[in-house]
Amino acid sequence: MTEDLSFRRKPLTPEQRQARDAARRIEAEKAMRDHEAAQKAFYANKDRLKAERLAREAAAAKG
Repeated sequence: MTEDLSFRRKPLTPEQRQARDAARRIEAEKAMRDHEAAQKAFYANKDRLKAERLAREAAAAKG
């Protein structure tokens, strides 16, 4: 029985490996920046909504 080895990858050269690692690093940094921006936006919106709710509750308690 013969095996089909065509699916195996060729080994990367050191230059190709460095390029791949650099691209992955850049992609990971972008993902982290996007995540941090989304977290900041989420908590800013949460704080805004909380302040609005507290203001409504204070107004309702007065009147």
